[in-house]
Amino acid sequence: MADNVQTKNEEQPLPRMNAGTQLFEDLDANVSATEVESLCMRCEKNGKTKIMLTRIPHFKSIILMSFECPHCGLQNNEVQSGEALQEKGHRYEVKCTNKSDLSRQVVRNNSASVSIPEFEFTAPPAINSTLTTVEGLISRFIEDLSMDQEQRKEVVPEMYAAVEALLEKLRNALELPDEDGAEKPEHAFTMVVDDPSGNSYVENLCAPNVDPKLSIHYYRRTREQMIQLGMLNPDAEDIEQIEEQKKAQLNIREEMRAAENVMRAVKEASESNEILTFPANCSSCNLPCDTRMQMVNIPHFQEVIIMSTTCEKCGYKSNEVKCGGAISEKGKRITLIIEDKEDLSRDILKSETSSFKIPELDLDMLAGTLGGRFTTIEGLLRQVHDELDRRVPFLEGDSVAIDRRQKFQKFLGRLEDAADGKIFPLTITVDDPMAHSYIQNIYAPDPDPNMTTVLYERSFEQNEDLGLNDINVDNYAEEAVEETKAGDN
Repeated sequence: MADNVQTKNEEQPLPRMNAGTQLFEDLDANVSATEVESLCMRCEKNGKTKIMLTRIPHFKSIILMSFECPHCGLQNNEVQSGEALQEKGHRYEVKCTNKSDLSRQVVRNNSASVSIPEFEFTAPPAINSTLTTVEGLISRFIEDLSMDQEQRKEVVPEMYAAVEALLEKLRNALELPDEDGAEKPEHAFTMVVDDPSGNSYVENLCAPNVDPKLSIHYYRRTREQMIQLGMLNPDAEDIEQIEEQKKAQLNIREEMRAAENVMRAVKEASESNEILTFPANCSSCNLPCDTRMQMVNIPHFQEVIIMSTTCEKCGYKSNEVKCGGAISEKGKRITLIIEDKEDLSRDILKSETSSFKIPELDLDMLAGTLGGRFTTIEGLLRQVHDELDRRVPFLEGDSVAIDRRQKFQKFLGRLEDAADGKIFPLTITVDDPMAHSYIQNIYAPDPDPNMTTVLYERSFEQNEDLGLNDINVDNYAEEAVEETKAGDN
């Protein structure tokens, strides 16, 4: 698309990563595309390519490219992820039972495979990333499979019959009823989008609440997936891979020692009422910024670490709370009935492992949402409002259904009224399998009549998500020394 590239004019140079500038800018009316001349692969004359580096809620940072040749009329549009690889791979499973499910928007990264288990159909990773719908994906599969069917019929009749049977299933999948009925539709199916890079996305039709038809799974990449993403060299010998893994384990131990030193420094600084400052990179523009850290002792609870990051270049701000101490043997569920504005001013610590819900507002936030927060109940409601208002994908633009947008705006209005103290009573439930969350008891040390705390045994799935099932608590120090000696040898 971009062979023999020349800049069209000096007013719109190609973006460069200069110090103090952002490569990806927020999408608004002032963001313009960069035009360059590039070689048309059909007629071998010069056409025009428009390139835009931007951030949108769907994909965070993306690269939009559009090519058009005025000589032969060739057009080509591409969207590529500008994001770094996520820590884990993502697998989305969506159950499609009516036409609204077919209209779900899907961001399919070029590393993602798409499968429909009921049809025994799997589409391998594509060449380009696409922004489409479930219906659009199926229509594209039908179009691709229909090509060369006439040749298959003449040369390989068995393959022709198998492909024709699959095409019939895919066409029937587009004929779902308008609404769900008492019985499961005949042609209902499940679409699975598996992206080892973690940069694909499937729309949640019930946002900001949990979508009962959509499930998300996070997993560690296999060696084959890491090779596919260019993270490993496939030609390297197994011995070299083993040596690299040993070095990685040693690096992890060194990082753990460095983290212990940081924790010790934070604790010493907190005892002298000082704030520890260290350099970091902004998670929004990736430019250098400062992160401040201090340990705070919460009465009747435990010590926590409060971290705050502010970027002077792009204005990005974030704060997060990390809980220290040992892992609790049981999980904790705290329920508070909010009756007046005084309850809204209670301190609340929501750890990164906790979920919380407020049934009166139809609010149900999964674990990991907002990360760790130490604020008041009013402050938490306002942070949820701001995050949902700015970052919930697929709820802006011309493609959004009017009723969905109105429903979401109504929800945000009720959330703001609750933070302003206009809706009472409310019931907030914080469920933390690590027992690192806390709601202030204003009657302490006496029991709070409006608050109940329940300790419970964690399930196997919760321990698995937290990485506790594989943790070694017996003689781990001796094993670590032996592995270090083996690595040195």
